[in-house]
Amino acid sequence: MSQHNTSLHLTSQFRLSQLRLPLPNLKMSFDSPIPPYNASDPSASFLSASCLDLMMIELVPMAYRIVHDTTSHASLPTPTPVTGSEKSRSRAAGPVAVAVAGEVAGEKKMDEEEEREAVFYRLEMLGYRVGQGLVERFSLVRPRFTDTLDIIKFLCKDLWMLVFRKQIDNLKTNHRGVYVLTDNSFRPFAKMSTEPGGNAVGRAQPFLWFPCGIIRGALASMGINATVQAETAELPGATFQIKSITTKP
Repeated sequence: MSQHNTSLHLTSQFRLSQLRLPLPNLKMSFDSPIPPYNASDPSASFLSASCLDLMMIELVPMAYRIVHDTTSHASLPTPTPVTGSEKSRSRAAGPVAVAVAGEVAGEKKMDEEEEREAVFYRLEMLGYRVGQGLVERFSLVRPRFTDTLDIIKFLCKDLWMLVFRKQIDNLKTNHRGVYVLTDNSFRPFAKMSTEPGGNAVGRAQPFLWFPCGIIRGALASMGINATVQAETAELPGATFQIKSITTKP
């Protein structure tokens, strides 16, 4: 699916003039600031929720653009030296020969599946690094987790509240390394709409790849190697399935 065919309408109102970018030694919080942390304090640092929403919306089309541009540059033909006899033959053949040569040496386009895989890898790896950084920053004051279920609960409550301003609505597990997290009102989907019959579920799927990376990176930072898959059956809900990978000694 190319970004040119996407017709999702993101009906969000952003006031860019109010965005505050994170500074070093950031005290990250979505709560209302209390004294002495206020807008007039030059040393205060805040993270705007609108900034995060805007980033989540723009990540997917940005990833498609980068993949498309990278593929286009990689497929350009390598220039070769042209001899005098070849120049004379080209002039004799005229513009028709040049046009045919351009078609033969034109850029090789990726098919839809290859494009999706490339975009998934880019978004998932971005989220992976973000998840690692979040855990490194916000688990410093906590004792080390010793139980996998406690780690998953930390992910569902603290980390989800930090990133998406709410907790996971439902957590299920088979107690054999598989965990299913359900968010009935996934924040990035709350501002999406499409025309009737516009396959909103399919077009919303790429917006789950970055959160999948966040989950996998956070778990990896806490010592759990896992695979993460996500799907949505109806907007704005989303379901994430975590499967822990046990390494054989």
